[in-house]
Amino acid sequence: MMSQQRVFIVGLDGSECGQRALDRAIRHAQPGPATLLLCYVIPWTPFTFSTAEENALRLQRREEELSRAAAHLLEPCRSQVEAAGLVCELLATHGHPARTLLDLAQDRAADAIIVGLHGESPLAARLLGGTSSALVQAARCPVLIVP
Repeated sequence: MMSQQRVFIVGLDGSECGQRALDRAIRHAQPGPATLLLCYVIPWTPFTFSTAEENALRLQRREEELSRAAAHLLEPCRSQVEAAGLVCELLATHGHPARTLLDLAQDRAADAIIVGLHGESPLAARLLGGTSSALVQAARCPVLIVP
């Protein structure tokens, strides 16, 4: 009997904490079969009060950011995942980080979302809510937050 492919969404941000989250995701997914969807979400707000020229430049910068993120942040992680015998998918996108990871987890019927604890101070995260807090509150699958 063949085991079902598990799917783990891994939110990366280029930090050491993000690398620890990736390491933990690999250990958590082994032994396979499993797919790790490595995701880097660049916060993006809608256009407001911009000229057509400003919008065109902003879209150009957006595409450049996505290309850099894929090439310099996500692509180097691919070999680490594949060396562990796991399937690796990459996604660099713009959006609201927590919402994007939650949507991906739901669309892919993910077994878990794995992220590093990075960014806001503990007090700010408690008062305002950070990405990891939003994930824990809204996810329909387990969320692993790696310090």
